[in-house]
Amino acid sequence: MNIIFVSDRLGATRTVSMSTRQIVAVLLLMVGLIVAGAFALSRVLPSAGGVGGLSGQTEAQSKQQMLVRSSLDTMAIKLGQMQAQVQRLDALGGRLAKLTGMKPQEFMFDQPPAQGGPLVTAPVAEMTPEGLQQHMQHLTQVLADRNDKLLALETMLMQNQLSKNLLPSIAPIKSGFFSSNFGWRIDPFTGQNAMHEGVDYMVEAGTPILASAGGVVAYADKHPQYGNMVEIDHGNDIITRYAHASRLQVKVGQVVRRGEKIAEVGSTGRSTGAHLHFEVRYKGSAQNPVRFLRKAAG
Repeated sequence: MNIIFVSDRLGATRTVSMSTRQIVAVLLLMVGLIVAGAFALSRVLPSAGGVGGLSGQTEAQSKQQMLVRSSLDTMAIKLGQMQAQVQRLDALGGRLAKLTGMKPQEFMFDQPPAQGGPLVTAPVAEMTPEGLQQHMQHLTQVLADRNDKLLALETMLMQNQLSKNLLPSIAPIKSGFFSSNFGWRIDPFTGQNAMHEGVDYMVEAGTPILASAGGVVAYADKHPQYGNMVEIDHGNDIITRYAHASRLQVKVGQVVRRGEKIAEVGSTGRSTGAHLHFEVRYKGSAQNPVRFLRKAAG
């Protein structure tokens, strides 16, 4: 094939001879260039025309994901705080059960309560993250309020328990009976009417004498009237006396607990035989010990 080039400026022609193979190669090269250009143009045009929309959409999705993640993290923190409060309430409930004398099986604070009943459905309202967060905050406030009230109740119960431990609440003798009650009687030595300011327990010599309540030993020595006597100060102007003992086992200033052995029964001082003379005094005045013991038993 011959290709003739004509030039207007030079006024001459030029002939170029090309074979068939060369012509096919040139055509293929031109087709390849056209295809490559079209592909490049198709890649450039969408990105140039839609870059603003795609970028805005991606940024909005990222913000939404960050908000969801932040809400979930906040709820997880609130849930952890509520779980900690529930654990404290469980422990507090267990302590209150012990203070009130309840049996452990009556209140199982570490287990969910048994539930049941017929199924009654209700319309389900859509819960938004904001609404769920408000409900959790309200529940947290309710738990804190219940915790404060239960702590106040525990304090009151503990004070009552401490007061009970410091009041004459148990008999100073485990077994025995009253041979002489509190009040007016005929004195065994003078035969005259006289005030008996305590109660007498008729028991054998050597029987353990127990502290009726906790306190501090204020007197532990021999007395001309009471014989070997122990006097315990329980605070609040209340003292107890244990007289006619054969042997004392505590010293002045010693702290004793309720039910602790402090002496042994004997017949010292103004006594006609082995027994324990037990007194309770409030602000120096003798009180009937039986009233304290009955009140403690009730």
